[in-house]
Amino acid sequence: MTRSLEGKVAWVTGSARGIGKAIARALAEQGASVAVTDIEGDIAKTTAAELAKDFAVKSIAAPLDVTDAAGIESLIKKIQTELGGLHILVNNAGITRDGLLIRMSEDDWERVLQVNLKGTFLCTRAAAKVMMRARSGKIINIASVVGMTGNAGQANYAASKAGVIGLTKSAAKELAARGIRVNAVAPGYIATEMTQGLPEDAKTEFLKGIPLSSVGQPEDVASVVTFLASPASDYITGQVIRVDGGMQM
Repeated sequence: MTRSLEGKVAWVTGSARGIGKAIARALAEQGASVAVTDIEGDIAKTTAAELAKDFAVKSIAAPLDVTDAAGIESLIKKIQTELGGLHILVNNAGITRDGLLIRMSEDDWERVLQVNLKGTFLCTRAAAKVMMRARSGKIINIASVVGMTGNAGQANYAASKAGVIGLTKSAAKELAARGIRVNAVAPGYIATEMTQGLPEDAKTEFLKGIPLSSVGQPEDVASVVTFLASPASDYITGQVIRVDGGMQM
């Protein structure tokens, strides 16, 4: 059976573990060669080796801070040389530094905006140059429902993800003429290391607001990303797809 992404090359940022790893696995399962990048370079190598073994695809790994423009440009060259091109970018890398607005330090504000928003911009800009020459490409940004609704204690994170949504829509309009589709996925309450650390009462409150009454899994996000990366979504661009169990309707 032909896999939907056979012959494609994907780059997933922040993909050593969690949602990013689930996305990398889903793309590899459909036949894509995958570049796994993460600030945790050693874990990224392990993930890349798993992809190659489990799905018989090419996979490379590299340590990467998505706020490092020069590092991103070097990585793009490495991907093209070792994997043979770049057709799909998934901007997944992100961090949180939660705290009440009046107590939030400038450093916590700046770092979250730098990684989540500037990092998405820098990776998108670098990948778009390659895709524009090919007149084809898919860029998928991992936003958050928090970027659409706001959330107490997460002013920096909410602002960064709202920015990612605005960037997605602007890039979609700029790049459409070159055959590049740009979309975003906005996860809700997903079972990750980050959410597992929440207090039990907070988890209970989250569940009360989810009509499907269950926590999402990283694979739920990955399946939507895989659809957006595939030819099945070729007439979709500039959209934000929520994966939140009905939190926002």
